[in-house]
Amino acid sequence: MTPTLKPGITPRTAPDDGSDRFATLTFERDVAAPLAVLWEVWTAPAARAVWAAPSPSVTVEFLEADTRVGGREVSLCKVEGQPDIRCECGWLDLQPAVCSVNYEVISSGGVTQAAALVTADFSGADERSRLVVTVQLSSLAEDMEAGYRQGFAAGLDNLAGAAERTMVLQRVIQAPRSIVWGAWMNPETLPQWWGPDGFSCRTKRIDLRTGGEWVFDMIAPDGTVFPNHHLYGEVRAEERFGYTLLWGENGPKHADAWASFEDQDGATKVTLGMVFSTAAEFQQAKGFGAVELGLQTLGKLERFVKSG
Repeated sequence: MTPTLKPGITPRTAPDDGSDRFATLTFERDVAAPLAVLWEVWTAPAARAVWAAPSPSVTVEFLEADTRVGGREVSLCKVEGQPDIRCECGWLDLQPAVCSVNYEVISSGGVTQAAALVTADFSGADERSRLVVTVQLSSLAEDMEAGYRQGFAAGLDNLAGAAERTMVLQRVIQAPRSIVWGAWMNPETLPQWWGPDGFSCRTKRIDLRTGGEWVFDMIAPDGTVFPNHHLYGEVRAEERFGYTLLWGENGPKHADAWASFEDQDGATKVTLGMVFSTAAEFQQAKGFGAVELGLQTLGKLERFVKSG
């Protein structure tokens, strides 16, 4: 998570005596979202991209994202008029909905500014969850502790807000991951099963690659037409992909979404997540039964796979 640097300050080497180089910082957040949702928003690259920037004046560009033990995340924090800040995060331990541990190295202009060990502990019950983040910081430049406090506090506020408007659907499908992925990321088969029970798809354009899109209409059983436009971000074969949902072709953004695929004893655990653009859209979606309709869609995927 990128720290906040004060405008106009260029990081400098800290004193050699170590007097202000080390700090342990603790952040706590109570979140009005289920534990499974909070974990997904903390770990899923598409969700992390939603809440990573500490303020609207900061742009975070992700160069690499691989949330698994041994994987790493590399991003650039960009502020107009200031040098880019590079953040490298390496995942050391991931215990779903329990704990994560990662290292973090911050640099600018090729010079390391700080290194940290970040431990996140998760707990919760029903529709509420709690996150406690401990940062053991080794600061190699001026004002890094203050920057870390500001950056983490703002980022975790963003995280809580994002989690509270996120929907996560999961289903274990009794088929190998390659088969499930192939049914989803194939332009011939995706339109055959996508959508809730009784819905059909009418495709205008489809290109299921990084930078691609799917422009289509979903048609309800009563004939009502719902225009959709999916814009695809990073696609990692048989692992995950991220995409943006628009209301119709080039329409307003509806949600940032992702799907991930995990082996589970010969079956495939599919996770479909959506961070809605606003809390109002999230509540509206829940109100018209988006959870049930989404689970129906995953059920259609399973039936399609088994029928093949």
